[in-house]
Amino acid sequence: MIHFVGAGCGAADLITVRGQRLLGEADVIIYAGSLVNPGLLAYRKEGCKVYNSAVMTLEEVLDVMRSAEAEGKTTVRLHTGDPCLYGAIREQMDALERDGIAYDDCPGVSSFCGAAAALRMEYTLPDVSQSVVITRMAGRTPVPERESIRSFAQHGATMVLFLSTGLLEQTTAELLAGGYRSDTPAAIVYKATWPDEQTYICTVGTLAQCAKEHDIKKTALIIVGDTVSQSGYARSELYNPDFATEFRPARS
Repeated sequence: MIHFVGAGCGAADLITVRGQRLLGEADVIIYAGSLVNPGLLAYRKEGCKVYNSAVMTLEEVLDVMRSAEAEGKTTVRLHTGDPCLYGAIREQMDALERDGIAYDDCPGVSSFCGAAAALRMEYTLPDVSQSVVITRMAGRTPVPERESIRSFAQHGATMVLFLSTGLLEQTTAELLAGGYRSDTPAAIVYKATWPDEQTYICTVGTLAQCAKEHDIKKTALIIVGDTVSQSGYARSELYNPDFATEFRPARS
């Protein structure tokens, strides 16, 4: 059995209870060593064999999985955050299906959730933004033109940018071309929930400068939108005494 497990957003104790249990039961762990907190390996049992996929190809990862399966062993494929975001898991799952190897998927806490926690912010504020765009800047690997940052920026929604910290000058140009104001609030969150976490509030126009001043080149998320300021929002109707719900009548 192969278990794809989300490692969580950084801190070792932010893995799910199920994910921790699966790590403790695994005979083989293949983890994304470039980003996964190595402290998570403390949950493994004695004798568990560990592979760092940062130095492996897809074919090498699959060979380890197949060998473990042939020996009747349980494997955990440990991905950063939640595997559904930039985890490259579909190609692994398709290969396992072709080979008739059973697998399942254990979700994790994504770093975009960890970044919001670090900033103590809510992404969806009434009358400010009710949508979150999760995307990345096109770099060595392309992004479909219909999903360019410029096109998403036209909506003015909250935007969370993965894998874009090293391309902030180009990213800023795209954000401005799409419609964000230069003074639109923005934030940089470096290694959210890790011990060396750093958070910086800036603007769209000063993103590149802010990252340069603090020597942040990778392992950071960029958050853009008026919600970053956490101001100017309307009261939620959910707990408004004048608003009736299925569980509570209006009280005025």
